[in-house]
Amino acid sequence: MSLDASISETELILGNSNKRFSGVTSTMLQALPYQQKIMPLAVLGKHHLPADVPHLSFRELLKLCKSPLPSGKTRVFHARRNDEMIQALIAKKLFGAKLKVVFTSTAQRHHSRFTRWLMSKMDAIITTCSAAAFYLKKPADIVIPHGIDISTFTPSSAPKETLRIGVFGRIRPSKGIDLLIDAALPVLKDFPNAKLLVCGETTPKFQPYLNEQKQKIKDAGVSDQVEFLGKVEFNTLPGLYRSMSVVCAVSRNEGFGLTPLEAMASGVPVLTSEAGAWKDIVENGVHGYCVPTGDSPAIEEKLRLMLSNPDKLTEMGAAGRTHVEKHYTNQREAQQLCEFFKQLNE
Repeated sequence: MSLDASISETELILGNSNKRFSGVTSTMLQALPYQQKIMPLAVLGKHHLPADVPHLSFRELLKLCKSPLPSGKTRVFHARRNDEMIQALIAKKLFGAKLKVVFTSTAQRHHSRFTRWLMSKMDAIITTCSAAAFYLKKPADIVIPHGIDISTFTPSSAPKETLRIGVFGRIRPSKGIDLLIDAALPVLKDFPNAKLLVCGETTPKFQPYLNEQKQKIKDAGVSDQVEFLGKVEFNTLPGLYRSMSVVCAVSRNEGFGLTPLEAMASGVPVLTSEAGAWKDIVENGVHGYCVPTGDSPAIEEKLRLMLSNPDKLTEMGAAGRTHVEKHYTNQREAQQLCEFFKQLNE
């Protein structure tokens, strides 16, 4: 078996073990085009990849990594999941692949004993925010936040004639949809020109939870001010974000959470919980507000405050866009990742 000449120059290998598209898949794909411009790379697994991205089978990975690069440097394998750490360690420990293995930890919970053991075998650990770093037994080597595509998520100059409160994500208790609805019901009564749009699908497991939320809305007499859009295709998301006055993300728990960044890049202020990386990202009163996780009264208070001052919403939206441009682009994420990988060989 021979490898394509371009693949033989690969310096970086990205894990891509999950056939199901997930948030981890999304963050990998968003940084990938920029990483390609910095380091020759290939992906282990072809799931969800653009046609122009080189990919490897496990056998091809082993063949590629029998020897180091002509420069004498060792290839880097970037894992984001447990099974990707396992793949890299099998290649390295059982088949002698010459690799340095790096794992990115985003979990905001204590890792299992097995995950901790896998992590102890890594050459380096990356984390994405202070909340995730808190749960690591050993400090991460570096913190590199995720970024987004600011050319996809852009502000609108069109005036907003109605107040639209948006929430984006799967409908389940972990996303805090019930907390937002409990907070929003009295607010909607006091702001009859406001509307809540819930963008996201649910699964049969959580259908009773969704039905409960709809019943609360009906009992409150504000059904005409709340709309459940169901699953929204990705190409319609940027336009939806731009049409919002406020985007809420009040999860009870979150890995990192790109929704507030996508909203801010769209020039829309945000109201978040302290889950995910949001406490690191959102400056209160500047980009929106970040309230204690699980605190529905605090959500109501800040939502009232924000809807009461449309001019301030515009100001916070502009500040959010500037903040994302400076600190949270996927180009910046890719640059930091590649710089770190190159340092491993110095």
